[in-house]
Amino acid sequence: MKEAQMSIPHLFICPISLDLFKDPVTLCTGQTYDRSAIEKWLAAGNLTCPVTMQKLHDLSMVPNHTLRHLIDEWLQMGPQFDPDYSTTVDCLSTLKHNLASQEATLEMKLQALERIEALSEESNPRNSYLLQFGFLPLLLELIFEQVESKLSQQSIEFAEKALSCVLKLLCWGEYKSLNMLKNQTKLKSFNILLEQGTSSIKVSLCHLVEAISSSLETIELYSMLGENRQLLQGLVLLVQQACRASEAGVKAISALCSLESNREKLVEEGVIDGLLTYISNAERHERNMAPKATATIELLLGLEGAKEAVINNPNGVTALVKMVFRVSDHEGSESAVRSLMVICSDSLQAREEAICAGVLTQLLLLLQSQCSGRTKIKARMLLKLLRSK
Repeated sequence: MKEAQMSIPHLFICPISLDLFKDPVTLCTGQTYDRSAIEKWLAAGNLTCPVTMQKLHDLSMVPNHTLRHLIDEWLQMGPQFDPDYSTTVDCLSTLKHNLASQEATLEMKLQALERIEALSEESNPRNSYLLQFGFLPLLLELIFEQVESKLSQQSIEFAEKALSCVLKLLCWGEYKSLNMLKNQTKLKSFNILLEQGTSSIKVSLCHLVEAISSSLETIELYSMLGENRQLLQGLVLLVQQACRASEAGVKAISALCSLESNREKLVEEGVIDGLLTYISNAERHERNMAPKATATIELLLGLEGAKEAVINNPNGVTALVKMVFRVSDHEGSESAVRSLMVICSDSLQAREEAICAGVLTQLLLLLQSQCSGRTKIKARMLLKLLRSK
């Protein structure tokens, strides 16, 4: 009676029996049926999927626990909890179908993405249905399915909007879906988008790298990214460009550097030169990430290759000296001073370049400023080092 009084959402009805699912199972075609109904279908000698009519190369059935949970929740809560639940479920079912369908036009897909983006921003509990209905893995699958070596305008438009939706859904902490990027084909697609995508796409991809770096659920993928030369080269190139995406590139590189095993690879791919170029051009960037870039260089200077890269860069020491004292703020000053201490300790060339670049004046100005006591201690230590040498 309870079921009869409620309008059953379309997604909860078995396509064969046309009744509410009792034991939903999914076939290899991705279609879901009630177990008893599909078993009768197969027992009658049918070897195709009733909805798609595709030949079933695998007769195994996977229990659809997510759908079972949603149905149980719907039955328990009833319309009194959410009078629009049935409408919401039907809406999401249609959106999911439009995204996954090969026949849907780009305009239909973009409209679906706009609706998903709007739902993901709502503050009521219904936006969590997007995760329960599996929109996050679906969107990731569609974005990173095998893309052509030359991106089409349609691919770019879809990826731009879909990545925006993905980042909003990731706010709910469902990072494990990102592990699909361990698939080499999908990672290759990631790199093509990073290379050819719009500034917005590049920013979104850098945010994905940050998300991967922040979760224990994706630690294996995190390590894999540090082994991918094309990805690292793409990020280094990004920070060297004076564009909106450069700041996101700095943050992505900084996130990758938090895993020790990634640092050597980044240094090998020229990350020091990239970060130094960014610092030198810092005034051109809208949101200045020069302090984070300087802190990342300091972290990498534990490697001999990084020290050599700074010293061998024609503008390396000068760029760090520039960060010692900035009129606007002192963020990054301590990292710059500590970095100069490391490279000046054993290099006469570095000391001479630092002095020619005005490091003594910078340090004296820093000591007279309102910076932290710890930064002043480091500044005095660097002055003492330069004087003793």
